[in-house]
Amino acid sequence: MSKTELPVLTLRTVAEDNSGKLSLCWLAGRAGESRTIGNDYLAPSDRVGHLNLIHPSRIQIFGPREVHYFARFDANKRRQHLDDLLAGGVPALVMADGLVPPADIVAYCDEHALPLFGSPLHAAEVIDILRLYVGRALAPQVTMHGVFIDVLGLGVLIAGESGLGKSELALELVSRGHGLVADDAVEFAQVAPGIIDGHCPPLLQNMLEVRGLGLLDIRTIFGESSVRRKMRLRLVVQLVRALSEEAQRHRLPLQDTTQDILGLPIRKVVLQVAAGRNLAVLVEAAVRNTILQLRGIDTLADFMERQAQAIRNNEV
Repeated sequence: MSKTELPVLTLRTVAEDNSGKLSLCWLAGRAGESRTIGNDYLAPSDRVGHLNLIHPSRIQIFGPREVHYFARFDANKRRQHLDDLLAGGVPALVMADGLVPPADIVAYCDEHALPLFGSPLHAAEVIDILRLYVGRALAPQVTMHGVFIDVLGLGVLIAGESGLGKSELALELVSRGHGLVADDAVEFAQVAPGIIDGHCPPLLQNMLEVRGLGLLDIRTIFGESSVRRKMRLRLVVQLVRALSEEAQRHRLPLQDTTQDILGLPIRKVVLQVAAGRNLAVLVEAAVRNTILQLRGIDTLADFMERQAQAIRNNEV
């Protein structure tokens, strides 16, 4: 596993990525395109909002009410407010609803290289879209070695040391109707509390490397339905050459095993690679069991309750 990354987002990237959905365009302050929205103490949802002088470090959105409020002050007071925003670390200003920005705001943004954008969308819609975008762009990320695959609608990371047959297992699962997300390097991002999404780096998209066959274009070989753009991580399948003595003694673990990824516990199962074992069937069974657990059905707990009831009834 590589080190967790804290992304940094430039205003140039924000403008480019949202030029279509928000029709975001530059109005002033183009010299500040390299300004960044860093990963500080703020949550992503706190980085965008209506004009708020108490929280100046947000991307400040101007709608009709904010422009009307701002116009109530004289020129000196307006400049003082802008100075306060700049000192507080405001990343950018956005004029929503197709509003024409006041001349003093345009001049101030050009003077201080403070990005000023315009959008024809309503202010509330701009805020919603930018919050979602910034939250995803600044999500904590980590790159892990393994194969990420969609099995029965669940995102499953197949991990293990090299040479254990992860790619061969993934190929068999794809041939059984499941979908490949990423092979070798999987990029995970915590896009929301309790939610980790995994996707493939652009360079490796749709590719699966199988020993003896080389690189296979899964999308070309198996069709469009054989690949997925991204999936939510729900299960880790760890392949091992041999189970430890302790694991062999405890065939029925009393507690679920988890693996910490980006600070979240992810369900984990350990499968031993051995001759004669059908790992694809075992992975499908592990996924089906995980689905039952997510629905609140615990097979082991039910069995232990049944056993306890039998003991109480003197049946064993």
